[in-house]
Amino acid sequence: MTDNFTTLFNTYSWERTKQSIYEKTSQDVERALGNSKRTLEDFKALISPAAAPYLEQMAQLSRMATLKRFGKVMQLYVPLYLSNECNNICTYCGFSLDNKVRRKTLSPLEIMQEVAVLKEMGYDHVLLVTGEANHTVHTEYFKGILELLRPHFALISMEVQPLDTEDYEVLIPLGLNTVLVYQETYHREDYKKHHPKGKKSNFEYRLETPDRLGKAGVHKMGLGVLIGLEDWRTDSFFTALHLGYLEKKYWQTKYSLSFPRLRPFSGGLEPKVEMSDRELVQLICAYRLLNEEVELSISTRESVVFRDHVIGLGITSMSAGSKTNPGGYAVEPESLEQFEISDERTPGEIKDMLKEKGYETVWKDWDRLLQ
Repeated sequence: MTDNFTTLFNTYSWERTKQSIYEKTSQDVERALGNSKRTLEDFKALISPAAAPYLEQMAQLSRMATLKRFGKVMQLYVPLYLSNECNNICTYCGFSLDNKVRRKTLSPLEIMQEVAVLKEMGYDHVLLVTGEANHTVHTEYFKGILELLRPHFALISMEVQPLDTEDYEVLIPLGLNTVLVYQETYHREDYKKHHPKGKKSNFEYRLETPDRLGKAGVHKMGLGVLIGLEDWRTDSFFTALHLGYLEKKYWQTKYSLSFPRLRPFSGGLEPKVEMSDRELVQLICAYRLLNEEVELSISTRESVVFRDHVIGLGITSMSAGSKTNPGGYAVEPESLEQFEISDERTPGEIKDMLKEKGYETVWKDWDRLLQ
């Protein structure tokens, strides 16, 4: 077993991997669909252009696999943005250091104002989000926030800057359940192009964050890339490679995947590679056919129509009523968002939609329900 994922990652070539995906044939796709246990080579076939005509078959198999493992249940979560302060320059983010926006970090009183609104919505699962500003939002800050919020939520997730193993070991006993850390892109050169300044520019440190989380014993971690920065098929293969490595090495940890597509923000970055709705469905189904255990999440970045139709094809959790700015629920609803929301329905409206489709809504964690 390798010491960390970087060792395995360095044995792969981006260009050779990309070529092998695009060379897959319809015979490869049919072989992958016929296998009961699928390999990474099968996954390459299922995300390849050759799989496009097989989307209906993939969707049916994905639906059956999801129902078998998760039933007709959907977990709802909500992001709580604590701060838009950030030391990084990232070409795709509204919080980037070079964006001239007013910076804000919520005080404990303001956080509780936000919490009151979220609890009224019905939430018991909150995702804490900040920019990456080590001088203000650091481990000591997170310790205080977890102690503040732990009495109010059954499940607390976090999407903040990567931390050291020792930091995670401090935060987990305070109620930190899940950590999301997206690589953004596994293309090393393009990663550096999109992250020219700040600690986030360190590709290897970010790549090894899930290893640090696994060593710290986190309950669940979330992976993903920002779709649109690079070829989505190749990036998705490396995400699947990373997931498989982590599942073998940190087998007691649970895993989730997300599919954020590049969305407009103040300052804008046009996607290098466009991904159609059909292609996103193809990717979701391919992940489900590769891995029946992994949780698959869809955010309010996606449209109402798309989110309604993708339910049942593999998705097991979704956000609702999201605000992507600090204080967006109660304190400062008009402040700058990190990115634009597409599905603006309330959690109640999402719950009603799910009920119409025969789904039960879960407001906290899967694990307690499925044990």
